[in-house]
Amino acid sequence: MTNQSRILEPGGRGPQAGRRKVTPTLGTGKVLASIAELARELAPGHGLLGLDVGSKTIGLAVSDVTRMVATPLTTIRRKRFRDDAAELARVAADRAVAGFIVGLPVNMNGSEGPRCQSVRQFAANLADAIDLPIAFWDERLSTAAVERMMIEADLSRKRRGELNDKLAAAYILQGALDAMGRA
Repeated sequence: MTNQSRILEPGGRGPQAGRRKVTPTLGTGKVLASIAELARELAPGHGLLGLDVGSKTIGLAVSDVTRMVATPLTTIRRKRFRDDAAELARVAADRAVAGFIVGLPVNMNGSEGPRCQSVRQFAANLADAIDLPIAFWDERLSTAAVERMMIEADLSRKRRGELNDKLAAAYILQGALDAMGRA
């Protein structure tokens, strides 16, 4: 299946006149059961956007078009869902991504608690708002691994706080990319 993005043609004014821009269509994305299913759905030549969804922020990371390397991108301060979805749609369009990897905060014993339910609901709402496929990746220990790496790099507590969410998103996305490469 190909990326189901809609191609919009800007009006005839300004420096962008005549250029084509790919933007996600509203409302028909889907949450997929596995990374393997996501890999089958993706159009070639487009990266992925990794999300570390928290209650106050969303960490973002992006992959290269070959889907080999994840790079931390930014952290979005959460507001209303509509605002969050609009910002994610803007980033997805700007980066021409083919889908989302969302970190799923599974408990250490493998059970799913209230945070998992919240992230699953966020992904379902995002699928209703943006026409790109979404898959989950188990994010157990991602924050701890990123925190350990930043401590080893001797970053200040303040700097670690600034980087934590987007680095966790990159860690989550890289794990999913590695799994896709093995599949």
